[in-house]
Amino acid sequence: MGWKDVFTYGSKLLGKEEERQDAGLPLGARIGSLITLQMSPFIRANANGSVIEAPANLSMLIQAVSRVKINLSGHLYRLYIETGNDETPEKFIQVFQNQAGVVEEIMYCTRLTRIFPASAEDQEAFTGEAGYGLGCQSYALAREQFVELGYGDSRIAEIFGEQEQLEYQRDAGSAEAEFISPFTGSEVRIDDAMGVKGLSQKIYFMPYVRQLASGSEYLLISTEVVTSEDGDYSKRAIHVDFMIGLPLELERITVQ
Repeated sequence: MGWKDVFTYGSKLLGKEEERQDAGLPLGARIGSLITLQMSPFIRANANGSVIEAPANLSMLIQAVSRVKINLSGHLYRLYIETGNDETPEKFIQVFQNQAGVVEEIMYCTRLTRIFPASAEDQEAFTGEAGYGLGCQSYALAREQFVELGYGDSRIAEIFGEQEQLEYQRDAGSAEAEFISPFTGSEVRIDDAMGVKGLSQKIYFMPYVRQLASGSEYLLISTEVVTSEDGDYSKRAIHVDFMIGLPLELERITVQ
């Protein structure tokens, strides 16, 4: 990729000759590329009680791109269809490449909700520093939470059936371990091809998964500590994002 190890928000801020900062992405993607998904994976998932919501338009422009650096082998990228904010959920295609550069996993992700830790204890639970919380064996979403999020009765019935909660199992470490520390690292997102606008944040991340008849559904929980926005280091914040992820097959995605 064209990004430096230390994020500079592009060559313009350094007074250098302009050059694109979004080169070398998997799938040949760049900011402004058109990415097209197929509907069939979403139909199958919804028919089997998935929380995932299909995008309204299956052909979408890539608005921003990021590289996530966390303590695992390989390379993790996000192609943002919507960058979102506190009120509007972000949506992205997450792509994992192994160390040889081969794409091993693609996942469509959309934010279910965002919360803000209300105390130091809450923050420590969502960073794993307390030794519990993010990193525990499982995580459950309750039916009443979806009522609070504004889901209609019919949609809640499709998701939950007769259940009162959805149980997700940690998708990392030993299944027997009651707790493992979350993955830690950073995400650097650029919102324009030259890298002038963007976001830098520290992250604490843990994937959880549940099995549907049609395949896997992921609950990705990420505590994000924003360290700068558009090069402004005074813009700091902390929040916890709950993302729902649906794995996609490579042949069901085209990028132009």
